[in-house]
Amino acid sequence: MGAKSKKSTPVQLGSTPPVRSRLPPLNALHAFEVVARHTTFAQGAVALCVTPSAVSHQIQQLEDFLGVQLFRREAGRAVLTAAGHLYAQQIRNAFGLMADATALVAPQSQSGHLVIASSPSFAAKWLQPRLPDFLSTHPGLEIRVSTLSGSDTFNKDRCDIAIVYGRPPAQAQAASLLAETLRPLCSPAVAEALALAGPRALAGATLIHSVNALTWTEYLRKIGHGDIRPHNEIWLDRSTIAIDAAVAGMGVVLESELLAEQELRDGRLVAPFESAAFGVQTESYFLVRPPGSHNHAQAARFEAWLLARNRRPRP
Repeated sequence: MGAKSKKSTPVQLGSTPPVRSRLPPLNALHAFEVVARHTTFAQGAVALCVTPSAVSHQIQQLEDFLGVQLFRREAGRAVLTAAGHLYAQQIRNAFGLMADATALVAPQSQSGHLVIASSPSFAAKWLQPRLPDFLSTHPGLEIRVSTLSGSDTFNKDRCDIAIVYGRPPAQAQAASLLAETLRPLCSPAVAEALALAGPRALAGATLIHSVNALTWTEYLRKIGHGDIRPHNEIWLDRSTIAIDAAVAGMGVVLESELLAEQELRDGRLVAPFESAAFGVQTESYFLVRPPGSHNHAQAARFEAWLLARNRRPRP
């Protein structure tokens, strides 16, 4: 007799679950998405409430996993590569889908988690140093600080309360929070080297521009010196970076006394023209309650603390 033939078992399509591809570390993905939005590791660290070195480690871990470079480090900025730009778009969509799914099935899941959105420089220079004061009187409350870029919308960021710089969205319920005074600031060494006794001396200075409520051109026109032409000019897109540049002696910055409060207090910056005539006050910060917030009680407590904090005399 011949050998018995073996019966073949038919393959049933769909009977075996597909093998799941290995996913990259989720913490590293989150860090990547945040840095991609805020363009610097320092601002990403503020949004994530961790140190810049921790963010850098997460990004390196993700790049090692993928085998591609996601950022180019250029003069303190994190510039997306072509691969990084494509990856950021897809990861942002993926996080959006996860957030939508969570809100759909468990809207109450974030009830003890207060999300505060703020402009990056205000978050780093003003809000973050003062948060321990709020937390000391509200034990057990979890806070996440999310920084806003100019293209962000409140619904997208899903924040419970926002501190907006400049004109708030027309559809938002906004209340004036505080004003700031803008004036020329520089390091003591620059003030001495340029003999900044009056605004005319700015013609020999390097003017540092940042994105705020008043440009240098508008400021000089307001104080009656619109004809001044500076020696050099530098444009920087964050007040935090511009303030650091002034501290480093790179030139004279037109900036907020509010954001440069610590540098003025410890003497790293000075206001060479101390007269009130050379300070321009603008109503710049607004408190906004975005639609769709679930944490009304926590947001109200934070709002009350914030308003009370701003009524105290400035140091």
